[in-house]
Amino acid sequence: MASLLALLSSVLWGTADFEGGRLSKKHAPIAVLGFSQVIGLLFGITLAVVSGDSGAQALGDGGYLIPGICAGFLGYFGLICLYAGLASGSMGVVSPISALSAVVPMSYALMHGESLSLITSIGVVLALVGAFCASGPELSQGLPMRPLLLAIGAACGFGSALTFISIGSQSSALMTMVTMRAATFFLTIAIALRYRTTGGFSKNEYPSLIFIGVADFLANLLLGIACTKGSVSVAMVLGSMYPIATALLAFRFLHERLHRVQYVGIVLAVSGVALISAF
Repeated sequence: MASLLALLSSVLWGTADFEGGRLSKKHAPIAVLGFSQVIGLLFGITLAVVSGDSGAQALGDGGYLIPGICAGFLGYFGLICLYAGLASGSMGVVSPISALSAVVPMSYALMHGESLSLITSIGVVLALVGAFCASGPELSQGLPMRPLLLAIGAACGFGSALTFISIGSQSSALMTMVTMRAATFFLTIAIALRYRTTGGFSKNEYPSLIFIGVADFLANLLLGIACTKGSVSVAMVLGSMYPIATALLAFRFLHERLHRVQYVGIVLAVSGVALISAF
């Protein structure tokens, strides 16, 4: 169950990132991010009210509030870097490097007592290498400095945010996500007031923005739940498969050509996932 939730999380993340990157080619990435984050907050509050999960422990040892706030700010930073990077050129430049964010929470979990079998460790390595290759790293012509720095920023932001998500989810995965969106809501309002704009989106772009907000929230929520159902390390690695979905959507709708290394990467990623799931 944990593996399935983490993989579903990666599909939602990859699809949301594709839509976010596509809209960021027409609008400021910070505007796309801000609008979708507000949608995510409204969706999360609705889920919390319906589910009755709002009574979970917020403060103290094991509470969700502080980890949720930290995850919100760090994830916001990571998303800004990601959307800016995706808008700066081919999506294959930034997505693979940002996928390495799983290394941060995995390292944290291993340092705090988790252990992996040899077979599972091999699967983890194959999955991470496969996710990197499958999203088509454009290294043959060199990697421009700006996308590289943005990709590293996204990886660090996401990795740190994922670590705090795994911590807060031990109390409540849902309320950790709601707290994340509440924290970024104030950043969004401050930015909107500073630039006196809501992004200038057209009506036909609202469905995409709503989808990004809901899909991103659900992706975080499912990954948080996966962390409570099984190994945090494995959940984070399987959740990092999202560049595959982004690359396939870019191939289908933006006509970005798939390279040989991407096919190799997909095989490696699937092999790694199969080893992890089997053992």
